Parts: sequence; structure tokens; C-alpha cells
Amino acid sequence: MRIPYFWLPFFCFLIPVSAAEIALEKSEKGYKVLVDGQLFTEYITDQNGTPILWPLIGPGGQRMTRDYPMIPDRPDEKKDHPHQRSLWFTHGNVNGVDFWAVGPNKGIIRHDRFTLVQCDGTTATLQSENSWITPQDEILCTDRRTLTFSEKDGARIVEFQIELTGVTEECRFGDTKEGTFGIRVASSMDVDAKQGGKIVNAQGDRDEAAWGKRSEWVEYSGPVDGENVTIKLSDTPESFRYPTYWHVRTYGLFAANPFGEHDFLGKPEKTGEHLLKKGETIRFKYVVEIGHRESEIGNR
Repeated sequence: MRIPYFWLPFFCFLIPVSAAEIALEKSEKGYKVLVDGQLFTEYITDQNGTPILWPLIGPGGQRMTRDYPMIPDRPDEKKDHPHQRSLWFTHGNVNGVDFWAVGPNKGIIRHDRFTLVQCDGTTATLQSENSWITPQDEILCTDRRTLTFSEKDGARIVEFQIELTGVTEECRFGDTKEGTFGIRVASSMDVDAKQGGKIVNAQGDRDEAAWGKRSEWVEYSGPVDGENVTIKLSDTPESFRYPTYWHVRTYGLFAANPFGEHDFLGKPEKTGEHLLKKGETIRFKYVVEIGHRESEIGNR
């Protein structure tokens, strides 16, 4: 069932048989995604200059991404890197403009509109269009992102698809480690907290060794509220430059970044940049799985 966003009532859902009930609820900030009536996440159209998902709540009720800076005064959380906002997509160098960081003279990603709001009880989909804008109010590129939410085998799933289309004659995604599709885990999960947090990728590289490697997926696991939980972020063959490089850190960040070869490979030349000409499009698709089970690799 397709429902144009301007027809959507305040609350939309259909009740499936013997499956988790996925629903969308319009909110002041965007849309909330509910599983069996409980908050899973919220699509926030503007969090200090970019759309984000926050929080990400696992099947057991644990808040699995960091609340800072959306909640600035949580005493049990680290207060570093205020641009790392739960789950987001930006990049640190687009025609020399930094969209990854926040503050004066940084780029912003402006939410323009929702183009699709759809829910059938077992899945929910949000599609939006956004503009990447410089401090001088120039639009460098646009994106169309499609987020599909579901639950499978005890895990909550976010499929994140995004298409970037050039608007200026030349829109250059620069070679930098500061990007691109990122998640910041809850502070208790990170490896540096020394509470059991760990990182592993598809090849079995662990913790610091996973940084800068190309891999089909990376998994971050650790304790939240006394339970060991896992976030697995997978690239897919539909993505530009699959499999991606990973900017994954033991302090709690992990991000898929196909552009950062200068840093990841230690190359002096800027070989990872990509020139997106006017009207050209590149596409990415990532899958986020949130739950309790770790991969077989992670358990070895």
C-alpha cells in the first residue's frame, strides 16, 4: 500500500498476523517508527544541520546509540565529537566544504520534503529529498534517501538507500577519512570503555585492526543496561565502490566511507575522491541490524 505523505493520517498501520507490528507516527521533528507500539527510532529531519535517526532502540529496549549531543547532560556518556549524531550520512569534503563536522562555515543538509510514507504493518518506508548547501547558500548536490524498517529473526532492521545527484557542474567528493554513513554506539559498548565492547569485520579483523579495511560488513557489540547487544552494519553490492572502506574507531564510531583512500591506505595522492558531474548520480545501500546475536566470526 502506497500512501503519499500528505494523505497520511497522524498514525498509520495495519495489523499483521503473528509478526511484529511496524508503524509510523508523525512527530514534530519528522516521523517515529514504532514496533508493537514501542519506539524503535525517529527520523529527525534537522539535527543541527542534517537529518538523522535517533535513538536506535534494540528489541530488548536498550538505547544502542549515544544520546549526546541530542541529550547534552547524560552523566554516563562521552561528550566528544558532537557531529556524531546516532545514525547519519554526510561527508567531510564536498568541493572543499565540510558537511561532516558542525559549526560556523560548515555545510548543511537541508530536508526538503518527504516523497513517500508507506507502512503495511510488517515494514515501514520513508523517502525524503534533501539538498547539500554550502555556507554561501549554494546547492552542490541533492540526495534522495529511502529508509525501510522491519524486524526479522529477533533483530530490528534498517535498510538505508541513498542516491546522490550533482547539481553544480562539478561536485567533488574529496578523499578524507571524515565520512560517510556513520553510527555512534552507546558509550558503554565502545571498546575503550573496557566493559566488553568489541569490533569485528567480515574478514575477522578486530578492534583497531578493522580500521581502514575494505569489508562487506562491520559489527560492534558490547553491553547496554546489563545486556550484551550488537549493531551490524553491512554494505551491499548495490553501493558505489562496494565493498567499502571502514572508518571504525574503538571510542564508538563506525562509518562506511568509500572515499578515504589517502588515510586508509596511506597513499600520498588523493585517489579516493570522486567527481560527480551535473545530473550524474551515485547510489549506496546499507543494512543495519540491531539485536543481541553476534556473528559466528565475532564469537570465535
